[in-house]
Amino acid sequence: MNDSAPVDVDLALVGGGGAGSLVLAALDRHGVRGLRVAVVDPVRKHGQDRTWAFWGRPGGDLDPLLSASWDQVEVTTPARRRVLDLTPLRYAMLRSAPVYARAAEAERRLGARRIDAAVTGLDDDGAGVLVRGADGVPLVRASWVLDSRPRPPARPGRTSWLQHFRGWWVESGGPLFDPARAVLMDFRTPQPGRGVSFGYVLPVSDRYALVEYTEFSPDRLTDDGYDRALRGYLGRLGLDPAALTVREVEDGVIPMTDAPFPRRPSPRVVRLGTAGGATRPSTGFTFSAMLRQADQVARALAAGRPPVPAPAYPRRHLWMDAVALRALDTGRVGGPEFFDRLFDRNPAERVLRFLDGDTSPGEDLAVMRSSPLLAMTSAVVGDAAGRLRGRLRRPAG
Repeated sequence: MNDSAPVDVDLALVGGGGAGSLVLAALDRHGVRGLRVAVVDPVRKHGQDRTWAFWGRPGGDLDPLLSASWDQVEVTTPARRRVLDLTPLRYAMLRSAPVYARAAEAERRLGARRIDAAVTGLDDDGAGVLVRGADGVPLVRASWVLDSRPRPPARPGRTSWLQHFRGWWVESGGPLFDPARAVLMDFRTPQPGRGVSFGYVLPVSDRYALVEYTEFSPDRLTDDGYDRALRGYLGRLGLDPAALTVREVEDGVIPMTDAPFPRRPSPRVVRLGTAGGATRPSTGFTFSAMLRQADQVARALAAGRPPVPAPAYPRRHLWMDAVALRALDTGRVGGPEFFDRLFDRNPAERVLRFLDGDTSPGEDLAVMRSSPLLAMTSAVVGDAAGRLRGRLRRPAG
């Protein structure tokens, strides 16, 4: 590549992680050809660096890539253990290596240009975008840019938590796990003073599983804190950590906030993934929305339209998430109680579709009725007051 002249393309993917990989695969799947594509990222993703868990109907395009799937899941609180039948949905586990491999093959089939460089600037003049690298060097001139790099929100939210976690891929010498059933949420973990914690188990076989400790709270733990929590959860499951071999360790941090993430910061730059609003504020779930964004981008380009996906979640769901976060943050609602009532008073399939942003207004009302009424009403009033204060403080223009 000539350092003084940027590469001219129709579409530049800035970031080659999960969101970018799904877009490449979707472009290939929808038969988009003749499009000049560039992928700009300093790292070529490969291997098992993360695990995604999501729900959907069986028979999708990702089925051949799944590590495991379950028709039943457990939700456990100190008061009870509930086994949920997810039909017609199922819960599924997808590891990153096959996603990256499929994206690499799609990149080859599309004839995409790979540029191994970090992006330091996107100059959008309304007709195209100049993608700049180190020291402002022009790398690419693109008609459209899809930017999936992590970005902070446009302004602070009224509530700003994190979903932070550590998981151990553990192997045993004998059968210990039930591969027909996953543990979705187990709230028997010690609860933090401000936040929610739970464990979960995703078994691949009767001897191999991902066991994870997760918190929804404002701050991360120390390394030792996560390890202590995981050892404690394994003990709660009746498992001896010393009798298990830890094959891999996974860590992660995902924002849970009602702060805004602009999907389109300039006319021809579109953000995807968490930076584009794909993370559900009340749960941290992201993958299903990323998958929808990728499919919508590919369909739009195949039809000759701008590659601008729809909002990841309806506005009413984002408002409900803001209220739920406020209720949890102020302690008006306890996390185990909130999720216990949610699954107790709604079909599991409705809860999961709600968390994916796929329920009707009538179903949303049913979900709202299942929450603690007085506490949530107080949170609604607090959220409205917070919004009003934010508007009054915001400078005009």
